[in-house]
Amino acid sequence: MNKYLQIDKNDNVAVALHDMKKGEQFEYGGEKYLLAEDIAAGHKFALKNIAEGENAVKYGFPIGHAIKDIKRGEWVHTHNIKTNLEGLLEYKYTPSETEKTIGRKATFEGYVRSNSDVGVRNEIWIINTVGCVNKTAELLAKKAKELDNINKVDGVYCFTHPYGCSQLGDDQLNTQKILAGLVNHPNAGGVLVLSLGCENNNLDSFMPIIGDYDKNRVKFLVTQQVEDEIEEGLKLISQLIEYASGFKRETVDASRLRIGLKCGGSDGFSGITANPLLGKFSDMLTACGGTTVLSEVPEMFGAETILMNRARDEEVFEDIVSMINNFKLYFTRYGQNIYENPSPGNKKGGITTLEDKSLGCTQKGGTGIVTDVLSYGEHAVKPGLNLLTGPGNDIVACTALAASGVHIILFTTGRGTPLGAPVPTVKVATNSDLAKRKSNWTDFNAGRLVDGETMEAVQEEFFDFVLSVASGKHLTKNEVNGYREISIFKDGVTL
Repeated sequence: MNKYLQIDKNDNVAVALHDMKKGEQFEYGGEKYLLAEDIAAGHKFALKNIAEGENAVKYGFPIGHAIKDIKRGEWVHTHNIKTNLEGLLEYKYTPSETEKTIGRKATFEGYVRSNSDVGVRNEIWIINTVGCVNKTAELLAKKAKELDNINKVDGVYCFTHPYGCSQLGDDQLNTQKILAGLVNHPNAGGVLVLSLGCENNNLDSFMPIIGDYDKNRVKFLVTQQVEDEIEEGLKLISQLIEYASGFKRETVDASRLRIGLKCGGSDGFSGITANPLLGKFSDMLTACGGTTVLSEVPEMFGAETILMNRARDEEVFEDIVSMINNFKLYFTRYGQNIYENPSPGNKKGGITTLEDKSLGCTQKGGTGIVTDVLSYGEHAVKPGLNLLTGPGNDIVACTALAASGVHIILFTTGRGTPLGAPVPTVKVATNSDLAKRKSNWTDFNAGRLVDGETMEAVQEEFFDFVLSVASGKHLTKNEVNGYREISIFKDGVTL
């Protein structure tokens, strides 16, 4: 079993696949050398001498430059490498050749809604317009479990948040767009929109954002206007259950699937195992005519040109440039350093710079063409790989993905996290130790890819596993554990 990996033939660093000890042998250029110090699993060591100012190269791209001479066999990390990233950049559209993936015939069992959209769950969602009714929503979801007809659907769930009032401008609109995206989500067979009545995001303001809706599927309750909001709410939920119970699973082509791509709590294996596995999945699904959505804009910095050069056309290229530069301006507007990797967990797991993280992160998007760029709160409508504007923060990004209409989120992690979105959230472990140690959080182990199994075999198994989740044959660990939550992006004042 290999103990280290040179990812690209041009790399001058290698990644330890297991803990390695000082004095262990490694090979470079046909010669054998000895490690100069202990290297933890997921961390990097120099394959050759790297002079001060010279780039460290991983994935075939620079991940930063040496701030002092690094000798062959020495540990390469934050103590001797610094990012190369700085300032806004000018980009040129240079289309690259993309690998062609042959689509296979694939189907899943889904719920075809009255508007012809498809869901993979048949749940009742309580979406509150304002945080003031959070506890009312929680109480309704709890008491709904006692309804006589509750077993006719997959459950009743609410998603609390602190917003919907005392917000202005884009913040208010962002809240409305995310909540409207959830109201219109096809995994919900029925939706109760719960309002206080005096909030900024009142129903008169919110309903135009929701747009056209099925009156049997979406019910509204203004709690200030009724004597007993719990009694009234349960009546409406019972009606929604009866409506939703009319939908049954039926065979649907995989081209109807929309899948979100996310990573969090990453480590040095993320860009070697789990993220490339999601990339293979993305290529397979989009080859079937399906849709994948990649977000986390700050974790594209340093690898953005790879995505830009895969843009469908120059218009999409310009949209990617705007997405990247606008997010950089958001950082600088608050005087924040754009380019350092701020995560202690990432660093402990072996990720050194933001380039190191981004080059691993963007592999979730595979090798396919980027067909569209979505603004925050926008719905994915074009098949293929979509890029979604949003931060790297796990729950904010997952919420944005759910609101974009994805049915399932594939979430890779090397450190582990129990977090779950409103939609099924498949946790893919980057290493076998995590998969074993936190089996109560993990749905799929991509660490098998460094334990001797081939990508070809694992990607086929993983593709079938995701289809089984879509068909309701497997519940994800976040569903089993009841881990479902949302968080909405905020960038302005609160009154």
